[in-house]
Parts: sequence; structure tokens; C-alpha cells
Amino acid sequence: MESIHKCVAGIDVHKAVVVCTLLQSDSNKIIKKETKQFSTFRKDLIEMATWLSRYPIELSVMESTSIYWKSPYEALEEAGIPAFVVNARHIKNVPGRKTDVQDSEWLANLARCGLLRNSFIPPKDIRELRMMTRYRQKVTGMRASEKNRLMKVLEDGGIRLSCVVSDIDGVSAKEMISSLIEGTFKPEALVKMARGKLKAKRTELAHSLEGNLSDRHRFLLKQVRDHINALSLQIEEIDSQIVAAMKPYSQEWRLLQTIPGIDYIGAAMLLTEIGVDMSRFGNADRLCSWAGIAPGNYESAGKRKSGRISRANRYLKALLCEFAQSARRTNSQFKSRYEALVIRRGNKRSIIAVAHQILRVVFHVIKNKEPYRDPKIDYKQIIVDRNASRWIKVLKEYGYLEEMRGR
Repeated sequence: MESIHKCVAGIDVHKAVVVCTLLQSDSNKIIKKETKQFSTFRKDLIEMATWLSRYPIELSVMESTSIYWKSPYEALEEAGIPAFVVNARHIKNVPGRKTDVQDSEWLANLARCGLLRNSFIPPKDIRELRMMTRYRQKVTGMRASEKNRLMKVLEDGGIRLSCVVSDIDGVSAKEMISSLIEGTFKPEALVKMARGKLKAKRTELAHSLEGNLSDRHRFLLKQVRDHINALSLQIEEIDSQIVAAMKPYSQEWRLLQTIPGIDYIGAAMLLTEIGVDMSRFGNADRLCSWAGIAPGNYESAGKRKSGRISRANRYLKALLCEFAQSARRTNSQFKSRYEALVIRRGNKRSIIAVAHQILRVVFHVIKNKEPYRDPKIDYKQIIVDRNASRWIKVLKEYGYLEEMRGR
């Protein structure tokens, strides 16, 4: 096809970097290609625009990647370089349509033939608790969404703090954001608030704090920050209610906390989803199938077609995946399981497999009323390491060590 523009630039936008490729054709239709990578800090984006200004750019194109396209676009706009922002779906995929149709007649026929099983319905007390725990998940999701909104407002104002700070909700980041809201814009003053390992990144941190926050940015940042604090307080109040409601189920609640990756709130939320009576499920396989984390079983003509998991209980599935993410970082059998699978199956499938294993352990812990015992952990050694110094101190205090030396 005949080219319309002789000199163009394509910009692939990411959170921390942008990759810019320049294509230029001469009178002999020989194409010259040059590619450079730049950071998304403001000074580097200006450098990119300056580099492109040296060529007769007729058009530059970038995808509308989240909020991250705005800063590169503004840098090109200030340099007078024509730029297009396009929909990524129109580039990579052909637009189509998808509809979900519910066939109630088919469900009625299945029920008439006795091919459907009754769903698990927990007792009234647990159902009421489940409303609280699921609402807690919603509020936690809202808080996470507001944290992302806070980051996007900062990104819109040219502040690239999230590229340097691993946790935007950390102590140092919170203090810097509060100072920005109050009107402190000097990077050298903000960098002094860095704590711990962040002190080693002061130069990079100073570049990330060079932005252009307007009064409207600061107003919105204050609103979002206050909302995050209010949601955190709300979550604490819900947690206190959930913990108080665990009194009738204290035995199962404490037993679940012995499993790696499950804390006291996670154990309570898990109990509200599956209850304390494992006889309702029969065995661990049925519980895992009900939770939607067991491998799918679809076979035809002697060939297994798919092992995709079902949608099932999305609240329970989300909880179990959180437990799996935490358990894979512990020195337990779940870590070994994850490391054995992740190379072949990837992160997502490995997390589902670990979540499946955790739920099977949960079933037996609740059913047998016994704490979790990891085969890879020497529990006696842990007890000795934890209490040895206190034991020695007491033995010295009562003179037992001197008696043993005298013998």
C-alpha cells in the first residue's frame, strides 16, 4: 500500500517506561527506523519530545493505556508534535459482540429429571455473618479502588511516586502525599520524608515528585485520602463485630488459624462461607467442587476436553486465592507445591492449585477438630527456638544450671 505519511512515530506507553519508534522514508522509499526507550518522569518525557522535534514528524500514535497516556501526550503537545490517541481494542482485536442467554426451560427439565443438587445453605447465624463478611470484602475492594484512584490523580498531575515506592499506602508515601495536598511541592523537602530502604532511592524519588499539581488535583487528592481513611475505620469496626461473633465457633476459628496463610479475620470469613459442619459436603472433593477450585471434568470420546474450573462461589474463591498467595511465601508444603507448579503451569494456575490444597486441609482440620501439622516443619524446634532464652533465664534464676555444672 502506498504510504500517506513519510515520517511517523509509534509510542508504546507503560506505567514506568515509554518505547518510541521513529519511521522515516526518503525519496527512494528506503525506510529508516530508530527506537529509543524513555522513563515516564517528566524530564525524560521532555527529552523524548525534544528528540522527536529534530525530525519532520507528521504524526505520532499511542494507545489509550489507562491514565498513563496523558503525560506523554502533554509532552508532545507542548512540543507541537501532532499526536493521536487510539483505542487499543481497535488495534489488536476486531470489534465483535457477545451475549449470555439464560435458558430457564432447560433448567426446569434438569430439575424435573432429578439431575440437579440442592445448594449448601448455612444456618441463619452464619448467613447473617456472611452478609457482614461479604460486605467487608466489598468495602476492602472499594478501599483498593480508592487507592488506585489516588495513584491516578497523582499520575494525572505528573507525580510518578508509584514507580519508585512499592506501597503507595506506606508511611513515607502517605506523608509525602499529605504534604503535596498541603501545598509542599519542592522535591528536596519531600525526599526528606523517606524512611528505611526508600532513603537509597532519593535521586529517583526526587525525579518522580517533579509534577504539576493544580488546586483541583490537590482538592481531589484530599477527598480521596479522607475517603480511604473513612473506609479503613469502617473495616476496623466490621472486624470487631466479626471477631465478637466468633464466640460460638471459637474452636474451629482457632484451628483454622494454624494453617499457613490464614489469619484471624481470614479464618472468620472462611467459616461464614463453608460453616462448621463438614458432613453437609460429605468429603473434601465435593467441598472443592462446590467452591469452584477443583479441576473441571469434561470428557468426550475418551478425550479430556477441558480442565477449566467453574465460577461457583466467587467470594470463597477470592478468599482462598488470598490465602494461597500468603501461604506460598511461608516455609510450608504450600510453598513447595507452588514452586513445583509455577514453572510449568504459570502463576494463576499454580495459585488455584495451592488454594485447592488449602481447602482440602481446611476440610480435615474442621472435621477432625485437630490443628494443622505441616510435614515440612519441625514444631519442637520452633518451640525450643521461641522459648529457649526464657527457659535458660528461669533455670539460672533458680540455680538449676549451677547444680548441673557441679555434677
